Amino acid sequence: MRRFHSLTDVSGIKVGHASDLKALTGCTVILCEEESVGAVDIRGTATGTRQIDALTHLHLVDKIHAILLAGGSAFGLDATGGVMTYLEEKGKGFDVIKTKIPIVPSAVIFDFGMGDFRVRPDHKMGYQACLNASKKVEEGSVGVGTGATVGKLFGIERAMKGGVGTASTGGPKGLMVGALVVVNAFGDVLDPESKQLLAGARISQKSFELSNSSKWIKRGVTRKRFGAIPPFESTAFNTTLGVIATNANFTKKELHQVAQIAHLGLAKVISPFHTTFDGDLVFALSLGKKKADVNTVGLLGEVVLIESVKRAIIKAKGFGIIPAYQDIVV
Repeated sequence: MRRFHSLTDVSGIKVGHASDLKALTGCTVILCEEESVGAVDIRGTATGTRQIDALTHLHLVDKIHAILLAGGSAFGLDATGGVMTYLEEKGKGFDVIKTKIPIVPSAVIFDFGMGDFRVRPDHKMGYQACLNASKKVEEGSVGVGTGATVGKLFGIERAMKGGVGTASTGGPKGLMVGALVVVNAFGDVLDPESKQLLAGARISQKSFELSNSSKWIKRGVTRKRFGAIPPFESTAFNTTLGVIATNANFTKKELHQVAQIAHLGLAKVISPFHTTFDGDLVFALSLGKKKADVNTVGLLGEVVLIESVKRAIIKAKGFGIIPAYQDIVV
């Protein structure tokens, strides 16, 4: 199995970031140069989304034109308007005679713990992300990953930096599967092969030693959902958002099955995962004409999601606020 570099190794995709490095928030757009079949698998209980209904198999619309991932919690969904404006100007969208309406399913992360929560991704930022879109994908603390964090059992003061990562791999007969992930998890991130923690909750604010959140929770250590006391008040919501794409030809139903299978990969690299504080979901895109088995693509999707999570952590920067993987690994 040959390893490649990013989601954009799947033909017909570009990725663009827009970042506010002062407020520490941003957004990331995945542009489909041609229409794409889309699907989504939602597991989280704290999701913030827009136009997700277009991904259901009974919906009138059968293709989508972009996916937007944004910071700013539900406020950040405003950035979708900028993506729609950009695509409408390019003449792309669902034809309603008078114009074309771009179909842009969107999802957000809660990144208010890092920067200025009063600044959120908006129409202008969504449009700028489209202008920045290319085949080269920057990773780490950029775009939607600018303010992402992980390991928040003990609050943001003992958390570590998350971010954006991407990877791809080839399969049989020219098959290609790619992924992009923003890691903003409540839980810790580990290497599934060595089982060693890469990033997560630390034993104290001044320490770089990781505490293993799952073990503490199993012992009965919890935190209140909405953080009644410091330092929990700014870390109520967490989300890992994934996008997988393939050059295989699938229906919406088949693609949903691909997303379901691939989604399980995230649980192998994030622990605890799908907690009551997380809004996790995985989008899936089918852009090609290759014939492939749902299980094959789903398992390859699992591989690249795992690799994307690891790259998001390794490439992240803490901006001098909280530690990143690069700060603790000598």
